Amino acid sequence: MDKTLELLKLAKEGNRDAKEQIVTENLGLVWAVARRFMGRGYELEDLYQIGCIGLMKCVEKFDLSYDVKFSTYAVPMISGEIKRFLRDDGMIKVSRTLKETAYKVRKAREEIMNKTGMEPKLEELSRMLEIDEEEIVASLEANVEVESIHKTIYQNDGNAIYLVDKIACEKDENESLLNQIVVEGLMAQLDEIEGKIIRLRYFENKTQTEIAKEVGISQVQVSRMEKKILLKMRENYDQRKS
Repeated sequence: MDKTLELLKLAKEGNRDAKEQIVTENLGLVWAVARRFMGRGYELEDLYQIGCIGLMKCVEKFDLSYDVKFSTYAVPMISGEIKRFLRDDGMIKVSRTLKETAYKVRKAREEIMNKTGMEPKLEELSRMLEIDEEEIVASLEANVEVESIHKTIYQNDGNAIYLVDKIACEKDENESLLNQIVVEGLMAQLDEIEGKIIRLRYFENKTQTEIAKEVGISQVQVSRMEKKILLKMRENYDQRKS
């Protein structure tokens, strides 16, 4: 376990010194995110203070089982906290640099998908573009609506579907890729059979009957498990967001 994860474990056990150390070591990240929102009518120091609130929430909400680096998880959380602070002041303008980075990410994503037919992972995009993973996430986060990820989609039978189906809609490429990163984090929290059912159902577009045959259970069991898994993903997402 690396140093940051050790500190996070201690912080979750109530160790205040560990929590303060994590916050202190990541203040540079808060400054970096805050600078991207300059020119909105607020002093950089004000944006920094709001970003620190987001960082502290990250420490409290980060789950040690997440298959992402703490800094990668923290960037959209800090950015979201600042955006919530600014949104009552009107539309948030995105810097030219962030727009250019988001454009490069979209083009790289298209290139990888055309070659492999698969959605690229964050680390692949980072390697290809020689851009830090945190910067990629920040550029995508800055180019989508603050509440866009919270929309609910419904199936024909009336069962609520949240994150995964939203990815498939792909109304906005930045939003789609950012949501893909979020979903990957949520998928990492599922066990083997849960992850397999979701991938077969929503990434390979297989029917419940086809999944039942492949997994070795009944269609009714697949239907029940699917609903429970989606609810679990929703609850895990809400815990990360709040």
